[in-house]
Amino acid sequence: MKANEVEQTTSISKAQTLEAIAEFWDTHSLTDYWDETHEVEFEVRMQRRHRVTLAPEIYEKVETQARMQGVLPETLVNLWLAERLQSTK
Repeated sequence: MKANEVEQTTSISKAQTLEAIAEFWDTHSLTDYWDETHEVEFEVRMQRRHRVTLAPEIYEKVETQARMQGVLPETLVNLWLAERLQSTK
């Protein structure tokens, strides 16, 4: 660590890395530290999503393919649609 850097830790776990924070919360319960927490406000900006209904037999096939590729069915459908739209330009 550089001389002018201040060592930072989290307020409850006193951890300095994400791994240490994760390890702490894997072995501790938030209920034991609830009095040490404080309320926060934050804004979440999400893109609007649209739903498309699939026939059950089509979804089953998509789900099987997605599982084989290690992705969610929604991810696979988005990839396939993006590829198809790109090829029709």
